[in-house]
Amino acid sequence: MPYSFSRRRSAAALFAAVTIALSTLVLAQNSPGPQPVTPPPPIVAPADTPYPGTISLLVDVTGVNSRVLKVHETIPVKGRDITLLYPEWLPGTHSPSNPISELAGLVITANGKRISWVRDRVNMYAFHVEAPRDATTLDINFQFLAPLDPKRGRISSTFADVTWNSVLLYPAGYFSRDIKFEPALRLPEGWKFACSLDVKSQDGNLVHFKDTTLNTLIDSPLYAGVNFKRLDLSTGPDNPVYLDVFADKAADLEITPEELQYHKNLVIEAQKLFKSRHYDHYDFLFSVSDVVSGKGLEHHQSSEDGSRANYFTDWGAGVSGRALLAHEYTHSWNGKFRRPADLWTPNFNVPMGNDLLWVYEGLTDYYGNVLTARSGMRTPEQARDVFAQIAASFEISPGRTWRSLEDTTKQPIISSHGAVSQTWPSWERGYDYYPESDLIWLDADTKIRELSGGKKSLDDFAKLFFGINNESYVTVTYTLEDLVKALNTVQPFDWAGFFRARVYEVSPSVPENGFTQGGYRLVYNDTEPEWLKKTESVRGVSFATSLGFSIRTESPDSHGNLDSVGWDSLAFKAGILPDMQLQAVNDQKYTAAGLRETILAAEKAKDPIKLLLKRGDEFVTVSLDYHGGMRYPHLERVEGTPDRLDEILATAK
Repeated sequence: MPYSFSRRRSAAALFAAVTIALSTLVLAQNSPGPQPVTPPPPIVAPADTPYPGTISLLVDVTGVNSRVLKVHETIPVKGRDITLLYPEWLPGTHSPSNPISELAGLVITANGKRISWVRDRVNMYAFHVEAPRDATTLDINFQFLAPLDPKRGRISSTFADVTWNSVLLYPAGYFSRDIKFEPALRLPEGWKFACSLDVKSQDGNLVHFKDTTLNTLIDSPLYAGVNFKRLDLSTGPDNPVYLDVFADKAADLEITPEELQYHKNLVIEAQKLFKSRHYDHYDFLFSVSDVVSGKGLEHHQSSEDGSRANYFTDWGAGVSGRALLAHEYTHSWNGKFRRPADLWTPNFNVPMGNDLLWVYEGLTDYYGNVLTARSGMRTPEQARDVFAQIAASFEISPGRTWRSLEDTTKQPIISSHGAVSQTWPSWERGYDYYPESDLIWLDADTKIRELSGGKKSLDDFAKLFFGINNESYVTVTYTLEDLVKALNTVQPFDWAGFFRARVYEVSPSVPENGFTQGGYRLVYNDTEPEWLKKTESVRGVSFATSLGFSIRTESPDSHGNLDSVGWDSLAFKAGILPDMQLQAVNDQKYTAAGLRETILAAEKAKDPIKLLLKRGDEFVTVSLDYHGGMRYPHLERVEGTPDRLDEILATAK
């Protein structure tokens, strides 16, 4: 065993072992089979009491080329045993997602001597340490081994996304807000950084931050890198907001005056919407890169955001992902300041509940899309197209026939925020609480406007529900009852029944009420939006609403590879599978443009569309009797009806 026992403890342990052995022998003689092993005592529950002393933490980021971050901690112990926890459940991921497998090289010393530790038999995130009785501190060293692939680990030779939850251990038995840390960071020479933590001192590449709580520390990630630009988006000295941009190349940092104004407008429109702020200052930590992956994760006074390298330099290509910053910024109000009660936990190793993710994430997604339109980051037509695409995705998602929207809020825990089924995601119905909630909240918004004769809207709810306690960032939790009560204050209605039918019951029909109440209807035609054409080099080519499948981005190694096949779609019924490769269309080599032309031509012909597919070494020919065109979704104005949707998307007064 790794423990160093005293002689007295060794004798006691031997006596206990003999007792257990004799008990086991008696059981074996009288039992018909194996008996369960008694589990270890539970790890002490967190209590709302201050941890004695301040933990010092130094993270060395100079090993980015090898993707190794070195960690040193000094933890006050005053001669008592301690259980150390590696954070497991992280706000914003809604799952036990911190990568414990990437912690390595753990060495603990006291009084200059190495002492033993043992991992808990049940909880892999807990380490038990028996501290010498004369020890006042423990010195802890370990490494965080980030994935070599920067698209997985978000660390490259020129950039690092440092999440404090990955580079620390903390004592069990305390609320995270009651544990104080003194964090410091050593950067590679010449690197710049951005973080919402306040700096205490900086000596070259060594940065010391002011003391803070574990709660705030983990909620304050840091971006660092070679190519950096800080853009001021503040609406005034009372609302400091910054866009901290890191790029692969300095040229990717260039932003036009018009693009800068769009981002400033986002902050202006958010202030109009919420009439409050719940941060001292806010930092969008933003990577524009083709080397590291994109990202979107909310924090109270910052957000981790990531897009492709051409975010600024090819503005027109980014329409589909343009709501990222607005979504994460909205989380400062919804998710961080006001949070569903079962998503607040006393520390980072107590399991979370996800019951109201359709509010936490879903309402945030709706506000994010609305603010993106109001700020000018999307045109009204583009904004309507996005809503139409969301609705169309549910037309081809039969998972709605067996799984309620509320049940999808359990998906992050089921899959630890990994991918849903790679074979039939449209049947599994994974993370629908994001996009479908857009349509539900649009329904609610237009319903309030309809019932109030245009005098009230969901904007009034935003101010009432999220605008309380201005300038405070002490979390205020809420329940479904709180939500319904606030909506009834804005506009009386059967809101409990409204959400019961749309969220908690199986609801196969596509929720289009928001469109009809907003003065539009969902239609399909052969006209592809110009902005959508520009996304195909990244997102692939979709024929989902016509033939029932989509194809990955065309490249030398993925030409014609199917990305997905819709459950019960035309392709599905014909036996087309997601692991096939489309080789030819009507005896001509496959190209996306060629398949589009074939689908359009089939509208005026009677012959089926013939596809040649390859699966492994097998070739399969399939004929699809389809003549319905490309079926791109759009919203079409219904003349003579109130134009509520455009009012929602317009710049707020």
